Parts: sequence; structure tokens; C-alpha cells
Amino acid sequence: MTPFPLPVNLGESARGDRDPLRRAWIDALPGIVAGLQQRWGVEVGAPYQPGGETAWVAPARHAAGDELVLKVGWRHPESDHEADGLRAWSGRGAVLVRTAHREADTSALLMERCDPGTELGRTEPEPRQDEIVANLLRRLWHEPAAGHPFRPLQEMCDAWADECEADPNPRLDPGLAREGVALFRSLPAGAERAVLLFTDLHAGNVLAARREPWLVIDPKPYVGDPAYDPLQHMLNCTQRLTADPAALSDRMADLCGGDPARLRLWLFARCVVESSRRDDLLEVAARLAP
Repeated sequence: MTPFPLPVNLGESARGDRDPLRRAWIDALPGIVAGLQQRWGVEVGAPYQPGGETAWVAPARHAAGDELVLKVGWRHPESDHEADGLRAWSGRGAVLVRTAHREADTSALLMERCDPGTELGRTEPEPRQDEIVANLLRRLWHEPAAGHPFRPLQEMCDAWADECEADPNPRLDPGLAREGVALFRSLPAGAERAVLLFTDLHAGNVLAARREPWLVIDPKPYVGDPAYDPLQHMLNCTQRLTADPAALSDRMADLCGGDPARLRLWLFARCVVESSRRDDLLEVAARLAP
């Protein structure tokens, strides 16, 4: 029997995971994928490599010939409203979701396939990425409909602030740490408007397509301050971030049509919170400190 193919990153993540439930989910993946193939009437190919750490993603073909993508993920809080977000955007700058299914520890989506599907980060220099990411964000931001299922940004920020306080970077100045965490808690409440946020938009989550030049994938939707949304892109632009964080922040604020001072505060606070995992952000946080 041919072994069930796992994306490299998913396999490595699972081997290092001490959660027996997640390891059991990995073991059950062959049956889960087979069941989804039958449920949705699709043929599924080998998964994309190296893939992500929490989902099995592969090209799929519907009986009618439609070229699609099957995403089968381990359910975790960040993934809970991926399908809801994609449906809310209705293909405006984002991939279309055909159908979705959640059961036990599994979250599955059948989505539009991007062709050629090349990641933005592999084809365009970072200054051009800035423009494309900002344009996509401005299209994605809108006030969600009444009764929407999305969680407030405040909820995520409070949880991350709690984690930072429980596991601070000992190399970070305690005063900067207190100020950054306090800002990370207070900034969501001071926003002038609340919109549907992507929260994880970076060049790896933007794919070249035919229906539109670029489409976003893998959202982690929340509702809140649009000034939060450019942060992940900036954090991924490591060289420019460390060389001149204020200049990068001001550029993204201008491209996104936001308040430069507010975006700098958000970037400072996020760098403080992330510094427990990334030592390179210690100096960035110190340079951005208000």
C-alpha cells in the first residue's frame, strides 16, 4: 500500500507535538481525506509541499472538471472562522470557498484554485509587495453584517498579552515590556472604526491568479482596528524592519490610508509581544518606543 503523503511541515510539526489528540488526528488523516472526497465528489492529488504546520492542502478536481483546492485542517482557535471570512469577502480579493465542513477536530474547505498560484513573496520585490498587500487590505476591510460570527480583535490581543506576561523575554527592558503590553491591550478599544480583518496577511498568503491578479488565502478573521492589519507583512520584511522600522511603518500607513502615529504604536506593541519568540524584535521595539 502506498503511504499516505504528508506535507513536510505538517509531518515535522506533528512529530514534535506532545498533544496525543493531534497525533491521533494525523493518524486519522487518510480516512478523513477519503471521506471528504466521497462527500464532495472530488479527486484529490498529492498535497502541496512543504505545506503548513496545521493543515493538509492539495489540488482537487470536481467531477464537472472544476479545478479546486481541498484544505483539511486541525481545528484550532485561529482557524475557526476561515470559511466565514472567505464567504464574507465573496471573492473580492480573496479565494472563493465552495463549501466547508467542520466535525470533531477537523475543519475542511473546498476552495477555488489559484492559477498559477505563485506566492507574491517569490515573484515581487518587497516595495512592490507593500503596494499589493496594502491594496488588498483596503479592499478586504468592510463593516461585517449584523449577527456576524467573528470575534473582536480585543479578544486576541488580550490573549497574546497574557502569554507575553507569562513568558517575557528576559533581554527586554521591563519598562518597555510593560508599556508595550499595555498598549497591545488598549489600542483595540481606541479604534475609530471596526472592520473585518485578515490579521495574517503577508506575501506568503497572496497567490497569483487569473480571476484577479492576486488573491489572498488562509485568513484568520477578527473584527477591529484596520491599523492592526499591516503588521504581519511588516514583521516578515525583516531587513527593512530592522534597518528603519519607522520608515517602513510610515510607508505602510500611507499606502493603507491610515494614521502613521497609530500604526507605529501598533508595531511597537506587537514587537514587544512577539519578542518572546523573536530576539530580532528587541531592538525594533526599543527604536519605536513612544
